[in-house]
Amino acid sequence: VTFVLYKKCPAGWTRFNHSCYLLSESSASWDAARKDCRDRGTDLVVIDSPEEQVQFLCMFTNEHTWIGLNDKEQEGTWRWVDGTPLNLMYWAEAQPDDGGGKEDCVHVRNDKKKSWNDLSCSASLKWICEKTPNHCTVS
Repeated sequence: VTFVLYKKCPAGWTRFNHSCYLLSESSASWDAARKDCRDRGTDLVVIDSPEEQVQFLCMFTNEHTWIGLNDKEQEGTWRWVDGTPLNLMYWAEAQPDDGGGKEDCVHVRNDKKKSWNDLSCSASLKWICEKTPNHCTVS
């Protein structure tokens, strides 16, 4: 029998299920937000479960906040920063709309559902980094 023991999240990060999350203190473009996460050894949040969207995001942020979803490579083909295709979708009504032909990055809105909207990647918003806590395996 093998047990995986997850260590605590770093100071300032919030634990939910098997991930640690950090809400930025400042605002920046999507690319700058991603660079900040990567400089911390992680990446922008990938929402891969209903619990993460419905239970966690709703209590974690009340602001427009970047997530790790974009269609920069091919218009209309949404991909998470970890390369996974988009399976769960929480788009706001009439979204994504590629408003003005230049909306390739995704943020969660500050509505009750934390619905998603595509926006110009150069817009300045807060962001969420997500990482898996360090773990050790015990056999």
